[in-house]
Amino acid sequence: MNEQPGNQPTDRSPTGQSPTGHSHTEQPRADQPYTGPGDPRVAALPPEEFAFPGPLRDQLVAAILSGTKTSTTGLVAAYEHEDEPLPRVGERAAVLDSDGRRIAVIETTDVRVAPLAEVDLQHALDEGEGYGSVAEWRAAHENFWHGPQSRAALDDPDFTVDDATPLLLQRFRLVADLR
Repeated sequence: MNEQPGNQPTDRSPTGQSPTGHSHTEQPRADQPYTGPGDPRVAALPPEEFAFPGPLRDQLVAAILSGTKTSTTGLVAAYEHEDEPLPRVGERAAVLDSDGRRIAVIETTDVRVAPLAEVDLQHALDEGEGYGSVAEWRAAHENFWHGPQSRAALDDPDFTVDDATPLLLQRFRLVADLR
């Protein structure tokens, strides 16, 4: 999507060894903290984009970084349209800001597919966007999904949701703030 490939050394294999088999540098261990957006482990993560670039994405990324956003909702139809697999528990991703920079690492802690009518208040609250009710959450999400950018992304100018529309309800935790 909008990701930029990381700067990978060209004289090393994935194990960090030169073609002669001698180690040039010690590779970071998986349990070590991420060192920033240039960390090769961050560059290797799939990108995670919340909304479209602009004010809404900026708001959502700020909520992730502050810890108030720990859930998100996606259209199963969007994953199918992009031929992308649904996220799985334990997977990590690099959160992109509106400029396409890798600004955080999140880890999926729960995934479920449910119809729109079954989204509960806790999920709406955990989205960290200030919703006080499921009705508020639903109105905002319907407005987004029925908007021109969402319809264009789905290549369906008449796309609409209803109570039976399958949604991806994802929970995650902030692993690293890369700012």
